Amino acid sequence: MRRAPPLIVLAALTAMLLLLQAAPALAAAAGGEKKKGGGESFVPVQALTATMIRPNGRRGVLTVECGLDVADGALRSRAEASLPRLRDAYVRFLLTYATAVPSGQPPSPDIIATALQRATDLVLGKPGAKVLIGTILVN
Repeated sequence: MRRAPPLIVLAALTAMLLLLQAAPALAAAAGGEKKKGGGESFVPVQALTATMIRPNGRRGVLTVECGLDVADGALRSRAEASLPRLRDAYVRFLLTYATAVPSGQPPSPDIIATALQRATDLVLGKPGAKVLIGTILVN
C-alpha cells in the first residue's frame, strides 16, 4: 500500500479546514440571523450569570435566562439596540443580589423579575417591554 505524499495530505487538510471555517459565515449570509424561539415580539437576552455562595459554603454560579416581550415595534427596535445596556443593568443587579442571598437560601424569582423589569423600564425610558424569566439556576 502506497501512502499519499505529505504535501498532498497537508493541502487536503487545509482545504477542509477552510471549508469548515467558512460554513457558519455562509449560513449566516444566506439566511440572516434567525431567532431561537418566541414570536415576532420576543427579544431574546443572553444568559446572565453572577457568582453566589451555595448551601455548602462553596462558590456557585447563579444563571438567569430571560427575554423581553415587546409588542410595540418602535420600542422593540429600541430594546434590540439597547441590549448591551440592558444586559449591563441586569448583571449589575444580579451581582449585587447574589452576594446578598443568605447561604442555603434559593434565589427569589419575584425579586429578580421585579428588579429586571424596573431596570428594563429605566433603560428603555418608558414601560412597554415585559421581562419574561425562563430559568433561574444555581450551579
